[in-house]
Amino acid sequence: MNTETHKRRDGFEGQKLISLPNSFYRVQLNDPMTSQCFITQIGYFPKASYHYRERVLGCIDNILIYCVSGRGWYIIEQKKYEVGPGQFIHIPANDLHIIYGADIEEPWTIYWVHFSGGNMKKYNNSIGITAYDGPKPVAFNEKIIKTWTEIYQSLEMGYSLNNLRNANLCLYYFQALFYYPENHLENDVERMQDVVTETIVFMRSKFSEKLTVEVLAQRYQLSTSHFSSIFKKSTGMSPIDYFIQLKVQKACQLLYNPVVKIKDVAKAVGYEDAFYFSRIFKKLMDISPEQYRAQWQRDGNG
Repeated sequence: MNTETHKRRDGFEGQKLISLPNSFYRVQLNDPMTSQCFITQIGYFPKASYHYRERVLGCIDNILIYCVSGRGWYIIEQKKYEVGPGQFIHIPANDLHIIYGADIEEPWTIYWVHFSGGNMKKYNNSIGITAYDGPKPVAFNEKIIKTWTEIYQSLEMGYSLNNLRNANLCLYYFQALFYYPENHLENDVERMQDVVTETIVFMRSKFSEKLTVEVLAQRYQLSTSHFSSIFKKSTGMSPIDYFIQLKVQKACQLLYNPVVKIKDVAKAVGYEDAFYFSRIFKKLMDISPEQYRAQWQRDGNG
């Protein structure tokens, strides 16, 4: 496949994108409340296959990109950086040649914001960012997504002065979540436990389906690696191994009914191939489904 013909700036299924008209740049620049830091563009690109942008003359805005899953990359003046899930990049306004895009095999899902201000050089110096800082890790914090959503929804309601002010004041908080994450993680342990509990409840409602770690992680806007780490730390098992265990547990309950065929039990817990189901069952239970049923009928449930 010739990727040159598939490069895309936007147009991804499920994307969200707002680009403020130039006339509102001046409105924000002239407003004392927003002049130092105001949004110019905001977007969300899910699984952005062939996402690609090249800025030969650099960018007059700061660009902040948060990768929640998949992978991407960017190049500044021929220096390349790889970006993975649970990382963010903050490229300051500059006149350097910039290229960035999604990984071909695992295209990134990103939340991003472009913003400008009255004196971006001074602003960027004050928070200590340069064009060559590279990607930085950030622990998952649901406030990041909630704050991005607040900004987006405020602008989505129109460009009144109140909406612009609300969005731009939220932008300061949005940046704080990346630069001072330790100050915004109260009740994080409880939240992570909630994620695990909610995931298990979700798994139990999907016995007949085939779930992936990516699908489970995306429900909480977590990277697959971070979600898997949280889940295993809490349960001692990977998410998929835990799901398989729940499926087998459900199969055991179905096997109590002697009139239900083994192949129907297999389908009920998401396995079209009854022989494959039997192998999975025996691996966990040390006996086959047929042997389990015979043993239960022989010994009873008491």
